[in-house]
Amino acid sequence: MKNICIIGGGISGLTVAYEQKKAGNHVKLLESNDQVGGVIQSKKANGFLLDYGANTLNVRLKTTKSFLIDCKAWDDCIDANPQASKRMIIRDGRIIDLPHSFASFITSPFLSIRGKLRMLCEPFISRANNAENETVASFISRRLGKEALDYAANPFLAGIYAAKPESLNLKQAFPKMWEIEDKYRSLFLGFRKKSRQADNPNLKKPRLVSFAQGMEELPKKMGSFLRDEIFCNQTVKKICRNSNDWNVDVQMQSGEIRKETFDQIISTVPSHKILSLKWENIKGMEELDTLASSKHFPLALVYLGFKREDINHPLDGFGFLVPEIEKLNILGTLFSSTLFPERAPDGQVLLTTFVGGERNPELAKLPVQKLVHLVQNELSKILGINGEPSFQEVKLWPQAIPLPDWEMGNRKKAAEKLSKLNPGLSFSGSYLSGASLPNCLEAS
Repeated sequence: MKNICIIGGGISGLTVAYEQKKAGNHVKLLESNDQVGGVIQSKKANGFLLDYGANTLNVRLKTTKSFLIDCKAWDDCIDANPQASKRMIIRDGRIIDLPHSFASFITSPFLSIRGKLRMLCEPFISRANNAENETVASFISRRLGKEALDYAANPFLAGIYAAKPESLNLKQAFPKMWEIEDKYRSLFLGFRKKSRQADNPNLKKPRLVSFAQGMEELPKKMGSFLRDEIFCNQTVKKICRNSNDWNVDVQMQSGEIRKETFDQIISTVPSHKILSLKWENIKGMEELDTLASSKHFPLALVYLGFKREDINHPLDGFGFLVPEIEKLNILGTLFSSTLFPERAPDGQVLLTTFVGGERNPELAKLPVQKLVHLVQNELSKILGINGEPSFQEVKLWPQAIPLPDWEMGNRKKAAEKLSKLNPGLSFSGSYLSGASLPNCLEAS
């Protein structure tokens, strides 16, 4: 049995701690904040329920379902409103539904006839010559066409990473798509073949879920299994490698510095905080700079509540995303009170809008009232809003989502090299695994 220190109590840290405890090791998880969960936070305010991080969990993988069952969270999951299957984008200034079947693909105005014909040519497109370094933008335009890049990939990536497809490396951001092209050449043919395989890792019927009290319930469920292993308000200041073990200096809430010894260290702190720790006697120290190089852009979440009668749009879907080519200030909006029950008081609705990211980083840092006015102005035109908000709140993440760019491969190599040079040291986190919640749950 090993004595393991896990630094950081976000979803990645909790997942690693969970798996290490199940393996029979003695675990101590150190979290500098007063609660675990990292960016997965929920807040109740004036009858509204806000999620500051992920708003949903898309359970597609069998392993994700097994994990939720194992940590006693599966039975408490609540399914999204069936209307959430309807996704929307802005095209030519109007909100339109995205296709959900081949028939709706043919009739949907989200692409021109020429754009649709170009997409249907995908099975005849050859593999890339330099696939390792291909961007998502290059991949989509090559395989599906420029219009699909502008009106499908661009807004989709703004919704996931708050980033531009030109900045993301395909192999790092979407490794399964990279593998499918490499193995099957065609995405359409490859996905079809994989869905028929006996070892298909996907569930036959995926679930889009949250929890009655918001997504924050997930880390709380995970934390309940680790009740005796979690230590909040304890900040790691220094990590020192010895010949056979590791010393860790921990600052307590009182300011006292306590020294502890462990067999193994697993760091799950975000990339931008790695160099805030003091590292001593570490071989390959320069690799820490590579780990800390992940790009993060600021992202603001603007929550607005309205009387239902003041909005003309039926809000009958997941929400909408905004292609960059539309030249709006917002990235997209979730119809939060449509997605799950009890997100807004009776007779009112909650809209969650994203601003900033790589597209417009300066907008995320606007003063609160200017940001609210900017969002309200654009939503009023898109959704036909006639009244003033009954509720407003803004949550700013100054360094939001780590980008899976071409440097992500270098970060993974740096983490592997540090682990090899320093037995007992390892790294985990969204800057290595990808930022989606399922990725973080798989990162252990």
